[in-house]
Amino acid sequence: MKKTARAALRPDGRKPGPRAEPPRAADRIRRSAQDLFYRQGIRAVGVDAIVAEAGVTKPSLYRSFASKDELAAAYLRDYEHEFWRRFDAAAAVHPDDPRAQVLAYFTGLAERTGQPGYRGCGLTNACVEYPEPEHPARRVAVANKRKVRERLVDLARRMGARDPEALGDGLQLLLEGAYVSSQMLGPEGPVRHLADVAARLIDASVE
Repeated sequence: MKKTARAALRPDGRKPGPRAEPPRAADRIRRSAQDLFYRQGIRAVGVDAIVAEAGVTKPSLYRSFASKDELAAAYLRDYEHEFWRRFDAAAAVHPDDPRAQVLAYFTGLAERTGQPGYRGCGLTNACVEYPEPEHPARRVAVANKRKVRERLVDLARRMGARDPEALGDGLQLLLEGAYVSSQMLGPEGPVRHLADVAARLIDASVE
């Protein structure tokens, strides 16, 4: 009688589950681009480096993305998604307290600047790299900054600020300053006072 092959057991004695599908080429390209673009800058990273890191071919890249510029825009859309995830997570901890929502995000940001490899905001960095208004990467970055401004002004309004636009703009200036100064002076520089300065600005602006 013919014996059927038995599936090898896992080290813990359980049967293995269904084999996971390997990541698609487009996903590997996107992840590799995200890592390289953030660490080294978008302009500094060539297509050859991306495909080598992803373990794919150039035709695979161009089947998924029309150009490096479009890949850069995709990277920034992914980055923006992660930004809002963090911002909304901080807000969710204080659902009825807009002041605490802002300070929670600013506190978390100051802590992240001390993590290895921190290079500020990828969206801000893209604006510096690409001054051309119609560049796909810049358009994604600028759209995000406008949304952030609207969100901060709305939070300032909910706080009861005398001039919500002025407070929202002030908070955004602090945010952008933290992204840049932390890259130059590290977590022990001005960014360590980020939440405290924001709190003082809010308290001076609210009725």
